[in-house]
Amino acid sequence: MELQLALDLVNIPQAIELIKEVEDHIDIVEIGTPVVINEGLHAVKAVKDAFPNLKVLADLKIMDAAGYEVMKASEAGADIITILGTAEDESIKGAVAEAKKRGKKILVDMIAVKNLSERAKEVDTLGVDYICVHTGYDLQAVGKNSFEDLQTIKSVVKNAKTAIAGGIKLETLPAVLKVQPDLVIVGGGITGQADKKAAAAKMEQMIKDEMAVLH
Repeated sequence: MELQLALDLVNIPQAIELIKEVEDHIDIVEIGTPVVINEGLHAVKAVKDAFPNLKVLADLKIMDAAGYEVMKASEAGADIITILGTAEDESIKGAVAEAKKRGKKILVDMIAVKNLSERAKEVDTLGVDYICVHTGYDLQAVGKNSFEDLQTIKSVVKNAKTAIAGGIKLETLPAVLKVQPDLVIVGGGITGQADKKAAAAKMEQMIKDEMAVLH
């Protein structure tokens, strides 16, 4: 089980400062969609250059021209690239083919997917590496979370790893861990804390404890 730090509301220097605080406790750093929009793929390269030991995820939320966009993100140093579950199967296949060619991984973000279990089953046959349930900012604002959605995809996904994003903090992490996702994605639950290092360290420990129980 891996811990991913999602950075959404930062510029490159802020991102690097923040990652320095928590790098010992996380596995993957996500350059969020707002950062990519503000800074470009240069942000991915800057973070990968600064932290070669961390995996970097480029949250491009690809919808079309998937092969090309995966290629560009790969060239910038991304290890994992995201595509939307609502994208066409052809686009997802194109993303997977390009990623495989370059030794990269594809995460499918199921944000806004309506028929979750049905679509998760379909996407799972396309060769993707991760399928992620995701409650976005706009739904979190009205009190939604992804915990039930995680159970839904865990019950149907056979090949891909499962991931969860959206509103996870120390208080809610135990409920998430019970469902045993392969990847836990945390943004404000770390970045919004006064002591970011302590929050990340505690989450890392909770994940390790959960893994110990499983084994």
